Amino acid sequence: MTHPADPAPAGPVSALISVHDLMPATMPAVRRILTLLEQAGRAPVTLLVVPGSGWARHGIRELKALQRSGYRLAGHGWLHRVPRFGGLYHRLHGLLLSRGVAEHLALDADGIFALIDRCYAWFGDQGLDRPDLYVPPAWAMGSISSERLASACPFALYETFNGVLDVRNRRRHRIPMLGYEADQSLRVPVLRAWNALNRRLGRRARLLRIGIHPNDGELGLREDLIRDLKRYDHAIDYAGLGDG
Repeated sequence: MTHPADPAPAGPVSALISVHDLMPATMPAVRRILTLLEQAGRAPVTLLVVPGSGWARHGIRELKALQRSGYRLAGHGWLHRVPRFGGLYHRLHGLLLSRGVAEHLALDADGIFALIDRCYAWFGDQGLDRPDLYVPPAWAMGSISSERLASACPFALYETFNGVLDVRNRRRHRIPMLGYEADQSLRVPVLRAWNALNRRLGRRARLLRIGIHPNDGELGLREDLIRDLKRYDHAIDYAGLGDG
């Protein structure tokens, strides 16, 4: 059934689907989300891994198994938390949006580069395929330029709040995004309004992002998420953005 406020797309709309915050502590909830996605028949799906969160051997084996079964892995910061806030903007960002996970905002450009480089190296060190995509926590890239990302940082694609930067051809894709992390009652109407707007933008662009967090299947927008998985039945991989 289509939500009455959000009519079905007039034409085919492709979806980039990602599951955020893969850490040892979140894996039980992530598995429930993956079951939901498998029941909806949605693939490919990109899994955002936080390397510095205490992975043990059995966790690495599970990541390898996910790769073998067709899931794509991506880098997602290092710790997914900040030891300190980097200034007024970072404090406000943490209060209103990121709640203390936007670790890039506590770093200068050299620190951001070192974090990204360390994240990329971790995958190869664990015997995992090196990913194409890097997503900073809370989609906050911080004070590093697109030029430095393109010339020095190892990933091919960088996702921020507004879209995806493909450094292979210096192209920025502005892609609407849907989110469901309604872990407070006030966030339900705010996110519902945000998603309604971005569904309309997605109809124009014929492309949108569906960003899923580990507990979204148990929160207030669970049914909205399920409807969107049914509504957008053509999923594509981030690596295919450069083909368009």
